[in-house]
Amino acid sequence: MSVDVVEAAVGRGRALVVLCVMQLMIILDGTVVTVALPTIQQDLGFSQAGLAWVLNSYLIAFAGLLLLAGRIGDLIGSKRVFVAGLGLFTAASLLCGLAANAEVLIAGRFLQGVGGALASAVILGMIVNLYPAPGEQARAMGVYSFTAASGASIGLILGGVITQTIGWHWAFLINVPIGVLSLVFAVRVLGHQPGLGLSKGADVVGAVLVTAGLSLGVYTIVQTAEPQATLTRTLLQAAAALVLLAVFVVRQARIKNPLLALRIFRRRQLSVANLVVVLLFAAGFGFQFTTALYVQRVLGYDSLTTGLAFLPAPLMNALMSLSIAPRLTVRFGPRKMLVAGLIVFLLALLWISRAPVDGSYVVNVGPVLAVMGAGIGVAIPASIMLAMSGADPTDAGLASGLNNTAQQAGAAIGTAVLATLAASTTTRRLGQHAGDLLALRDGYGAAWLAAAGFVLAAVLLSIGLLRAAPTDQ
Repeated sequence: MSVDVVEAAVGRGRALVVLCVMQLMIILDGTVVTVALPTIQQDLGFSQAGLAWVLNSYLIAFAGLLLLAGRIGDLIGSKRVFVAGLGLFTAASLLCGLAANAEVLIAGRFLQGVGGALASAVILGMIVNLYPAPGEQARAMGVYSFTAASGASIGLILGGVITQTIGWHWAFLINVPIGVLSLVFAVRVLGHQPGLGLSKGADVVGAVLVTAGLSLGVYTIVQTAEPQATLTRTLLQAAAALVLLAVFVVRQARIKNPLLALRIFRRRQLSVANLVVVLLFAAGFGFQFTTALYVQRVLGYDSLTTGLAFLPAPLMNALMSLSIAPRLTVRFGPRKMLVAGLIVFLLALLWISRAPVDGSYVVNVGPVLAVMGAGIGVAIPASIMLAMSGADPTDAGLASGLNNTAQQAGAAIGTAVLATLAASTTTRRLGQHAGDLLALRDGYGAAWLAAAGFVLAAVLLSIGLLRAAPTDQ
């Protein structure tokens, strides 16, 4: 092997590390903050309704801007967008860590969402360009999917440790030195990728429409769990979001240089794979949310023990996504591996749905998390490969932003739907004079079965509509 080949491989490896570190920071930030929320509420005097905006302000900015950020990456160059997003995310983390009141923290979280969207939207496209060969790409996607899937579980562990030892401020401040180092390396190791030029898709009106529609849609989803939410208000907001997105689509079909080239949706593989991603992330994030509550509120674990309880998930995810899954994907193709991973995840959900009030970690929780980690470690990289392989190289940033939007939409939908279902089932069971713990368990059981329904739908879509996909080579 020549020196040039070795140097090129090392350079791509360094670039992959920088990209995955940023993605890990984004995922960790969400779950670390979730564990710290009770302490933040006490220190800054948040109301219960206001506390939700520590999460919602970030999620609305992040999900609302992903699609636009991905297209901007295609137009002006993905490296510029990534570096700008990384810098803004780091600065906003410092603002959050130094926040002395609720208003500053919420503003900082919104800016974190903007920075996270800019950086995250172009990561997948950059990885695909770095590793075009199927075997190398499978391994690179395994590394990426490990950071995406295991980051949430690792965040639960770190959140408990940080909050109980050095304080919630460090849940944000820890991003600052990591972000600064990543920024230095990003400027040095990421190759420059010239964009198409703003003239190829600088649709300002379309940008406003899609960002407003996506942001309002995410806001509608996350506020369904708030006490003041009503059916009429929710339906009106959902209708308004759909109208904005419909006007955006009509505009994109008629203008010469659209922000979103609708031709991308003609590729069935890309469209179906992204729909599977929505269902997969809805089940995955909803599962983690409800399982953490089950472990805390039914089994009586504290925040630190809860975080440690999730350790089997990232360990199994690492084993599968970093070692076993890439080799199997090269041999059998991503579609077959996607179906296999989804079925394993489905079995984990059916298993935990039978967990009793006096459940044992050794029987009802730990093994389930290990099986879930294995299934996710196989399914996520396969679904991302299928989605990204369905796009042209000139649309890599757009496809990356679209896939990230699918992930965030799935996470928001899954968390909102499963949390609402668990709460309503618990309330109904309390009305039937069930005990408090039994009512809670029944609520989480209903949520786990709903998550199983999401995964089953993803299995059927993968088998039925991805059957003729040309990616299985």
